[in-house]
Amino acid sequence: MEPLAWAELHGLVAKECLNLMEAMRVIDSHTEGEPTRLIIEGGPDLGGGSMAERRDRLRDEFDAFRRSAILEPRGSEVLVGALLCESEDPSCDAGVIFFNNVGYLGMCGHGAIGVAVSLAYLGQFDLGTHRLETPVGIVNVDLQSENEVAIENVPSYRFRESVSVRVPGMGTITGDIAWGGNWFFLISEAPCELIVSNAKRLTESSEQIKRALKDQGITGEDGGEIDHIEYFGPGKAPDADSRNFVLCPGNAYDRSPCGTGTSAKLACLAATGKLAPGDDWVQESIVGSHFVGSYRLGQPGQVIPRIRGRAFVYSEARLLRHPKDPFRDGIV
Repeated sequence: MEPLAWAELHGLVAKECLNLMEAMRVIDSHTEGEPTRLIIEGGPDLGGGSMAERRDRLRDEFDAFRRSAILEPRGSEVLVGALLCESEDPSCDAGVIFFNNVGYLGMCGHGAIGVAVSLAYLGQFDLGTHRLETPVGIVNVDLQSENEVAIENVPSYRFRESVSVRVPGMGTITGDIAWGGNWFFLISEAPCELIVSNAKRLTESSEQIKRALKDQGITGEDGGEIDHIEYFGPGKAPDADSRNFVLCPGNAYDRSPCGTGTSAKLACLAATGKLAPGDDWVQESIVGSHFVGSYRLGQPGQVIPRIRGRAFVYSEARLLRHPKDPFRDGIV
């Protein structure tokens, strides 16, 4: 067979194989070290309604899509997914549903920054302010350059101060409960230095605290599970006000300073009068990356956080799900 004819036959076979597969087009980025996978094509038809309604539909009817996009062998436990949707709110430029290796997130600060930079990479966002609808509210994103974004998060607040929980093997741990788009338990005294080499110990102790909160019926205001644990300590960089370690649902730690976690921290600082409106708070992550946070006052008892950070696109790909692949829906 002539080389050209063989190439043409090979191309036809490959095209036919692709026709048998489901494919999703993704843009992968990282925000200060934490990855976001934005799915721009190939998601399920979720119909109309709010992002909260469509998130519930995705969870209840199409969870295999989440698992396929995020779990091994196509993803990893640290990866956060973002499904791009059209918003029915005329004031919004897009809608987005965030999820991870075990389920769904109300909001994701690093993810929103990654979405904005990814859409700019695609030519869909220009410099300036855009609005994203999330399941827990509308987030303003200010695309300041190719890679730098400031988001104005949903209203955040401290729900309870100095809550004590009895943790087997650790004694009594005291922290604040705050909302920043997800529920957080914020602890000012960590069991060890907040460095990457201590990540295993920090993860294990955070898991114990999370289990104890659940076992003792300690929840957020709406009865929702407190599924994020956040340790704080002194910053290492000269300009850092604090360093944190955030354990996310699914027990992977955040490589970034965590946008919703920084929002929760800002709410606690505001509640205790330790940070004035408009003043900057530089939050350092366990890997040394930074978010710059500030806030303005919202409704009584609430703040509107502003989080600035950087994201970089590192991959554009098409994920394939072959009908005969035993792990087409991920390794659970």
